[in-house]
Amino acid sequence: MAPARRTAYDEVDDLGAWLTTVVARISLNMLRSRKTRSEAHVPEPIIDGVDGTSPEHGALLANTVGLALLVVLETLAPAERVAFVLHDIFGMPFEQIAPIVERTPDAARQLASRARRRVQERKATPDADLEAQRSVVDAFVAAARDGDFQRLVAVLDPEVVLRADGGATAGAPIEIRGAEHVARRAQTFSRLGLVRRPALVNGAPGVVCTLEGKPFSIMAFTVSGGKIAAIDILHDPERLSRIDLSALDG
Repeated sequence: MAPARRTAYDEVDDLGAWLTTVVARISLNMLRSRKTRSEAHVPEPIIDGVDGTSPEHGALLANTVGLALLVVLETLAPAERVAFVLHDIFGMPFEQIAPIVERTPDAARQLASRARRRVQERKATPDADLEAQRSVVDAFVAAARDGDFQRLVAVLDPEVVLRADGGATAGAPIEIRGAEHVARRAQTFSRLGLVRRPALVNGAPGVVCTLEGKPFSIMAFTVSGGKIAAIDILHDPERLSRIDLSALDG
């Protein structure tokens, strides 16, 4: 009988670790191949009613990797992003991460540490109480509707970040920092005649805005320490047309 043919998999002691390494290297190469990295790119949102009964939202609420963290990851350098995700989320030791990011274990540890500081600085972890988050978001929406600058500033973290992605036709995404700058931006929405519908956006209180019955924007909020620390606005007509908003009709 002819001997069984050996494959590359026969030499792999831990198939799971091997697959993780391969996927991580492919991801790193893809990140490095990007010509630009948008600081304000807004990930694809999942929309649900205020009660949040969909399976997708159940998974999001059980997972610490929410919208805010995804946005911060978009701003990290490729090697930082891979080192942070592999270590802090998947628990891979730095000895295994090092060859993937082409660094020593100590250098890989420093990459993850820098990424971790950026995540913490951007306040990517929201408050746990959804009702408390909703009350802060509602206060912001009411102040924006009335064009009340002082009330807007009162609910915003002093270092709040607003990111808005209007798609290719709108030019480069924008990023605005600071409570007063964001409040002035929010004041302009009081003049647009938007209809604002409360929703869950990626597991957290958000708002779906419509204009003349058509989706105008989706706003996701990160509430940290009782203040709004980040606002992510999707205003790309092409992406909005692909998002399922049927949960809001229930």
